[in-house]
Amino acid sequence: MAIEKHAFGVARRLARRRSAPALHPDGLTCPGVLDVPGTGTADAAPWGVPFLDRAGRYDAAVRWSRALGLPAGRPDGLGLAVRVEDAGGHGVPLDLLMTSSGTGRLGRHVPLPRRDALAGPYSTLLSYRTGGRERVVAAFPVRTGHRVPGDPDALRRALDLAPVRLALCAAAPDEPWRPFATLTVRAPRPHGEPSAPAFDPYLHALAGLRPTHRLHGLRAAAYSGSRHGRHAMITAPHEPAEHEPAEQGQMPRRRGRPGP
Repeated sequence: MAIEKHAFGVARRLARRRSAPALHPDGLTCPGVLDVPGTGTADAAPWGVPFLDRAGRYDAAVRWSRALGLPAGRPDGLGLAVRVEDAGGHGVPLDLLMTSSGTGRLGRHVPLPRRDALAGPYSTLLSYRTGGRERVVAAFPVRTGHRVPGDPDALRRALDLAPVRLALCAAAPDEPWRPFATLTVRAPRPHGEPSAPAFDPYLHALAGLRPTHRLHGLRAAAYSGSRHGRHAMITAPHEPAEHEPAEQGQMPRRRGRPGP
């Protein structure tokens, strides 16, 4: 509980200082398409998750962002938030929040700052319950040979030239990475960048495909602190003292930001 109180206070102070979310303050939201080949006709064992085992094509919203909001050109943790529409049926989306990381058994759990948005994978860092096992989910960019700086303006220019594709994979510690879908990201449409959904990987999860509850309270406390800090100077709402974390199991709701 002490670490959750600390996370709440730090996130609130940082958000208040920058008048923006504590993490991932700026980003680029793009339309995308997720193609799931399924396992019905493939020479592969079923995942035990309907969404992964059946073939389908889904509209998606994708937001790239810089975790600390450092100036362009400097390495930063890069965020990749994905909303898969109707993944669990009509009106039931799936949200995946991923961060630039390594690929090894330990590296996939650790944020890795980068300059190049396509230089390496993005992982959920924490495990997902997929069928009967715990696996980390990751997105591996398909390189085109060109370096793409990880800032919104550079990403927009790159997407104006060609879509970006990423292979979505999952793996347990004793398994190789196994692909389950391809994500194609396109540039925002000419009439403007779409609004980012209120990404929430706990609320928008699927039966058989959901994050484990490890560190759930810590993350919820950081979300709550960021929300209160960001709105304190604007609306002066009643907010808990710094030692009060968010309620367990409840994630603050907010439009347009994928993280705290």
